[in-house]
Amino acid sequence: MKVLLVEDELKLGEYIKKGLTEAGFIVDHQLTGLDGYHALMTEEFSVILMDVMLPDVSGFELVRNYRAAGKHTPVLFLTAKDDLSDKIKGIEIGGDDYLTKPFAFAELIVRMKSLLRRANQADYQSTIMQIADLKMDIGKRTVHRGDKPIKLTAKEFSLLQFLLERRGEVLPRSIIASQVWDMNFENDTNVIDVAIRRLRIKIDDDHDAKLIHTVRGMGYRLEAVDTALDSNPSHEAGNV
Repeated sequence: MKVLLVEDELKLGEYIKKGLTEAGFIVDHQLTGLDGYHALMTEEFSVILMDVMLPDVSGFELVRNYRAAGKHTPVLFLTAKDDLSDKIKGIEIGGDDYLTKPFAFAELIVRMKSLLRRANQADYQSTIMQIADLKMDIGKRTVHRGDKPIKLTAKEFSLLQFLLERRGEVLPRSIIASQVWDMNFENDTNVIDVAIRRLRIKIDDDHDAKLIHTVRGMGYRLEAVDTALDSNPSHEAGNV
């Protein structure tokens, strides 16, 4: 499997490349954002390891442009910054995971394998999932509500797919974080709330029948309900 590593710290990059090579990966190490972007757009990779603070172009900007070009390769951000706002930004622009420096190499391998496993599963899926008038084609990576196509980021697509797979279930934020991001956000539940809010805007805002519901104090559920019957206080739905 081929990995693109965009990391301007030479010693760290060489350390990561050496470890990944010994683990059986083929690693293309680029030191600048522009060189990394050229590799992104001209070659195929199984996973991308992207430093955020590059000397020329931000890793966030590179991934934003990469996703805008319709590319879905999993991206793991590497950064020395652990601010919640940075985690949220990385997720919003299409990152799949976020690893803060310094990190244990074993954790990097685990995160990469998790991303690769999920990406490989998606490659072999052609399932059409549907609830009410919302339809997701996993193979084609398209989403429609009625006749209207809905454009989602890679992470929003994964989040909606997880909600569809567990439709009707109340899903705590911690479960969503671990299953969709392969991360433990601990008490940073705002990351999940922001992601749900943005997905809800695209999925529900233009429709009378809401599908994404907040179960107060517990989490979220995806369900087609008759709002006239959904008055049980234990299933109280509302916006974040």
